[in-house]
Amino acid sequence: MKTLQDLKPLIEYLQEIQHLSSAISIFHWDQETYMPPGAGQARAQQLSSLGGLAHDKSVGPEMQRLLSQWVDLKSGEIKGEWDEAPQALLREVWRDYDKATKLPSEYVRRFAKASSISEQVWVEARKKSDFPLFMPHLKTMVDLKKEEIGYIGYKDSPYDALLDAYEPGMTVAQLVPLFAALKQELVPLLEKIVHSPVQPKDDFLRHSYVPEKQLAFGHQVLEAMGFNFNTGRQDLSAHPFTTSFHPTDVRITTRVDEHDLLSSLFSSIHEGGHALYDQGLQADLYGTPLGEARSLGVHESQSRLWENGIGRSKPFWGHFYPILQKTFPEGLRGVDPETFYAAVNTVRPSLIRVEADELTYNLHIMVRFEIERALIEENLPVEELPSLWNEKMGQYLGVVPDSDAHGVLQDIHWSGGAIGYFPTYTLGNLYSVQFLNQAKKEMPGLEGEIAKGNLLPLKKWLNEKIHRWGKQYPTDELVRRVTGEPLNPTYFIQYLKEKFGPIYRVT
Repeated sequence: MKTLQDLKPLIEYLQEIQHLSSAISIFHWDQETYMPPGAGQARAQQLSSLGGLAHDKSVGPEMQRLLSQWVDLKSGEIKGEWDEAPQALLREVWRDYDKATKLPSEYVRRFAKASSISEQVWVEARKKSDFPLFMPHLKTMVDLKKEEIGYIGYKDSPYDALLDAYEPGMTVAQLVPLFAALKQELVPLLEKIVHSPVQPKDDFLRHSYVPEKQLAFGHQVLEAMGFNFNTGRQDLSAHPFTTSFHPTDVRITTRVDEHDLLSSLFSSIHEGGHALYDQGLQADLYGTPLGEARSLGVHESQSRLWENGIGRSKPFWGHFYPILQKTFPEGLRGVDPETFYAAVNTVRPSLIRVEADELTYNLHIMVRFEIERALIEENLPVEELPSLWNEKMGQYLGVVPDSDAHGVLQDIHWSGGAIGYFPTYTLGNLYSVQFLNQAKKEMPGLEGEIAKGNLLPLKKWLNEKIHRWGKQYPTDELVRRVTGEPLNPTYFIQYLKEKFGPIYRVT
C-alpha cells in the first residue's frame, strides 16, 4: 500500500501553486479592506497575471509529469494500491486538473481582470444604488460564466457546471425538489408567525450602540469560540467575508451599524464559524485537497451552526446576555433575558439576506437560485434583473425593495462571477442542524457547558469530526460519517418549529 510519503514531490508542487493562490487571496482581501480607490486598474492587472500563473502551473508539464505517474490523465483512474488518504488526494487533484485543463489560460487571465474591476464597480454602484452603473460589468461576468460552461461542459443543466465548482456533485435535479420541500414547510409556517398576535418587542435593538463597544463584544465572543487571534484577525468591509491564506493566517471581516446591535455581532460569529474551519485544517497538507475545506455547503454549515444554532440559542445568551447588558446598560435597561432571546429570534420578512432571520433566509436563497437559473438556462437579459428580483421578493417574502441597493445590488457574489454559489447557503443551513443534533447526542452536557460560556468542547468536536478531514471524503460520505445518515432536511424543519413555535405560540 502506497502512502502520502510516496506523493511528496506532488504535494510540494501543489503547495507551490497554493503560494500563488494565497498571494491572490491577499490581493483580494486588501481590495475589500484597505486598498486605495485609485489602485483599481493596477490591482486588476496584478490579479490577472497571478491568476494566469497559478493556472499555468496547475495544468503545465510538471503537473502532468507528477500526476501521470499515479493517475491516468484521461480517465482519472488511479494506478496501484493506496491508503485511503493518498487515494483521496489523487482523486481530488485529478478532478481539479481535469477541469482546469479545459479552461484556456487566456480565459483565466481575462476572467480574473474582469472580475476584479467588476467587484470595484459593484461597491460604487451599491453606494449609489445605481444598477445601470454596474449592469455592463454584470453582463460581462454572466457572459464569461457562459463561456466557462462551454469549456467545461455539462450533462443535464448548464447551471450544474457552475454549481459543481462550489458543491461538487450537487445538481439542479437534486436542488429543485429539496427547495420545493422546504418551501412547502416554510411558507405556511411564516404565514402563521406573521399573523400571530404574539410579536416580540425588539425596538431596543435599534437604539444607539457605540460601534467600538460592539466590536469589542464581538471580539470577546470570537475568543470564546476558539478563534485564534494569533493566527487570524478581524477587519471592516462593505460585505462581511472570510479568507484564508493558510491555517496560520485566516482573516475575517464584519461591518458595524450604530443603530443595529445584532448586525456586527452575528456577522462576526458567522465569519468566525468559517474561520474555525480554516484554522482547523491540516497545516502540513495545506495546498492539497486534504488541507482544504470539503465544499462551500459544508463550510457554510460551520458558520450557520455557530451563528444560529449557538449564537441565537438560550444557553448562549444565558451566559453572554449579562455581559452584553453590562456593556450597554442604557440601551438594554429593563430588557429581561426572555425578551432579549425573543428579539434575537424575531421572524420578520426583510429585504437584506445577510440580516434575515433563520426562517426567511432560505426564501432569499430561493429568489437568487431561480434568478441564476434564468440567467444561465433561459438567457434572461441582465437588464431585467431588478424587476424580476422585486417580483420574486414580493412573491416569496411579501416585501419589495425600495432601491437597487436593498435589492439586486445587495450581494457581492455576482460581481466576482460567483454564480452557482447561493444554493450552498441553504445546504449549509441543513447540514448545520444535522451536525449540531449529532454533537448534542454525543455530548449530553454540551448545552450546560455553553450556558457557562464554555464553547470549546463544540469547537474541538467540529475539529475532530469535520475540519481535520479536508476533502478526504465526498460531502455525502462525510455527512454519513458524522451523523450516521445522509442529508435529511427534516431536522432543519423540526428545529425551526421547536424554536419559533413557543416564541410565537403557533403550532
